[in-house]
Amino acid sequence: MTDNSNIVREWYKFSMRDFETAKYICGMHPKPLEIICYLSQQSAEKMLKGYLVSNEIEPPKIHDLSQLRIMCSEINDSFDKLQEVCKQLNPFGSQPRYPDEIEILETDMEKALESVQEMIVFFEEQGIEVKPT
Repeated sequence: MTDNSNIVREWYKFSMRDFETAKYICGMHPKPLEIICYLSQQSAEKMLKGYLVSNEIEPPKIHDLSQLRIMCSEINDSFDKLQEVCKQLNPFGSQPRYPDEIEILETDMEKALESVQEMIVFFEEQGIEVKPT
């Protein structure tokens, strides 16, 4: 078994950086809702990929949170609890990056941020430290 703890920490560090950036730009006027939602999805994606890497699984180059969550559930079925969170965030992985693809409301942005926070709490409950120390 190889020691991949440094790369795992990097996945989680990048995940938290995306989340912190999303929260920070909430202070902009007008709020860039699509960017906040995209960064929220990216944060969740990197958390899931970090978990796969921690279990010595090369994460696929996909953005589908539902598929990544299924892969994590094959390792630990507790990840089934994240099904709705992943479903909520999944559309923000690509659609908001292009004009006229998806209408995003402030309530969508708030739910996206809450979903990432819910995922962070889930990871912590699993004994997985995603926040940099």
